Amino acid sequence: MEQEKDNFWLYIGGIIIATVVGVFLLKSREMESVPAKAYEETRAQVEKQIQNAKP
Repeated sequence: MEQEKDNFWLYIGGIIIATVVGVFLLKSREMESVPAKAYEETRAQVEKQIQNAKP
């Protein structure tokens, strides 16, 4: 019984680690698909709109 309990937490830990790694891989791949210049331009436009919206 004790060995089964230990394996349970190993499986849970493995699933959590795999999920975190998968999210980071997908996020980095998504950022690569957007050119850096386009990202910076979009960010600048959003900041400008936020400044204009403030009274």
